[in-house]
Amino acid sequence: MHISPKDLRKVIVFEQATEDDLSLILQNSITRSMEEGGYFFFQGDEARYFYVLTSGQVKLMQSTPQGQQVNLRTISPWQMFGALGVVRTEAKYPASAQTLEDSVALAIENQFLANMMKTRPYLSMGLMDLMTTYIREMQDRYRELSTERVEQRVANALLRLAAQSGTKSEDDAGIELAFSRQDVAEMTATTLYTVSRLLSEWERRGIIQTGRERIRILLPHGLVQIADGLAS
Repeated sequence: MHISPKDLRKVIVFEQATEDDLSLILQNSITRSMEEGGYFFFQGDEARYFYVLTSGQVKLMQSTPQGQQVNLRTISPWQMFGALGVVRTEAKYPASAQTLEDSVALAIENQFLANMMKTRPYLSMGLMDLMTTYIREMQDRYRELSTERVEQRVANALLRLAAQSGTKSEDDAGIELAFSRQDVAEMTATTLYTVSRLLSEWERRGIIQTGRERIRILLPHGLVQIADGLAS
């Protein structure tokens, strides 16, 4: 896949970049390819690089001392991830980045971008916009955990994933999500058994269709009703 400097303008942090800056960023990037299930980095590694995903999907997940995994966010093409080292020296990645399918990303040294930020205020503003988006999403998820029933949390998670990375299926019947039931359980702080029970019931009602590490949303409005507490 050929990447041009203009492609980088799809990244929210680089929307206001000049052509020269985009070329400079691309010249200082390294292309890294990872097969499905591979890791761009692990939780606790030195945060030397940030990444821009150009194809595929990546999940950012955190592990607790007890070994439980929590899915923090799903990354889609032209989103940036792993950028903590840009604003904090000697930072370590707070989460692992695992691919959900074969993926390709540009790796760029955090120190390189930190040096650019000294003379390019648009980069600082772009990073602030990115972090604000993440904070709002975390706030929404915290509110859901605190106030909503498990079926509402699962429905909200599927709707959020559809907005972030859903694709129209080839036969135009629904929205495809490349996620497993375990992924959804990690996102919603519930058990695999509970998620499986809910998805099976919703499949019976024709709201979704499930496959091997795939979920197809057939009736988005049905999920919206469940998420809003209007249907069980």
